[in-house]
Amino acid sequence: MKPGKRNLSARVRPAKSARHGRGLFARQRFRSGAWIGRFEGRPTRRDGEHVLWLRDDDGSEEGLLVTNAMRFLNHSSRPNAELDGVDLYALCNIQPGAEILIHYGDDWTDIA
Repeated sequence: MKPGKRNLSARVRPAKSARHGRGLFARQRFRSGAWIGRFEGRPTRRDGEHVLWLRDDDGSEEGLLVTNAMRFLNHSSRPNAELDGVDLYALCNIQPGAEILIHYGDDWTDIA
């Protein structure tokens, strides 16, 4: 069962990242396959910072302007987490203090 929204800050925290600006860091250990959190926000049609684009089964895209701490996730070509819709899951064991990273897509390269 997925923890409630109010528990997100108990599981993760935004902080300065050596990779890029701010990042999202684990406050607890996540085992491989564990649910980390859910992207929350409001629908948008405009691209911009902190916008997550979701593709529907019919190929149409919908933007979500992310307003919770999940907006601080940074990119890595070797991610330790992945999206399934608006939910984020650990790809491997993630230790407390580790930065949680996702793969933004093939058009992105690693900064650090």
